[in-house]
Amino acid sequence: MKDCVRPPARGKSVKDDWRAWLPEAKAQVFRNQVHQLESSYVMLSVSLDEAIELEQMGQPGKSQQAVGITSGLCKLLTQTLGGLLRALSEHAKHYGTIPNAVPLDPANFQGQRGQRSARMSSLLNHVLLSQRLQFLHKLSTLEEMVEDLGKDFRHAADDLAEGTSLNPPKMWAEVDSDHYDLNTCLREAIVVFKSFLIALPESQLGAFQNTVREQSQLLEAGVPSLPRVIRHRRMTAIAGE
Repeated sequence: MKDCVRPPARGKSVKDDWRAWLPEAKAQVFRNQVHQLESSYVMLSVSLDEAIELEQMGQPGKSQQAVGITSGLCKLLTQTLGGLLRALSEHAKHYGTIPNAVPLDPANFQGQRGQRSARMSSLLNHVLLSQRLQFLHKLSTLEEMVEDLGKDFRHAADDLAEGTSLNPPKMWAEVDSDHYDLNTCLREAIVVFKSFLIALPESQLGAFQNTVREQSQLLEAGVPSLPRVIRHRRMTAIAGE
């Protein structure tokens, strides 16, 4: 049943939302979720840094072992991030939440897949007249990108770890690029999440947290979505940060 309480007024822009104060209950949810995401990302980033450094030092055996670890860490990140994006989308569809959103910027992505998806998202943003549809489309695009980038990263990392790649330099470039773009998706998701919480009635906070848990569990179980890399020393500039 939809909440009958009048929703809080959202800010004038995503940047306003990013600077805005959150009530303690919302702030705690935001901090906890972001901490979980950042922890997953840092583990992946540090491990990939080590693998790339070992490869550059001419130690292929050790670099293969190191990059093998990153496949599982990437899956952990994409499951956590994908669960949040799906929860945001499901809650917005059910309750009619309408946060601020800005189109994805192709310049913030390194790989061709990310740039192409961001470019298409930006074009469609001009066609989708309602703020709600723009928000839902951005979530859908990010979710699809996270899923695809995660698969590409894991495939390349597994090939490198097993020593089966016919073109190792290309695969190393692939994991680096996918890592960069996953980081961009993460930064975009955090900014979107803050705008969502600004627009979310506090009475719906518990329902939203339940949805996050449900969607994360579905991803862990391998349930497909409904229809629908930068290393840590290099950060993309995302609106609102």
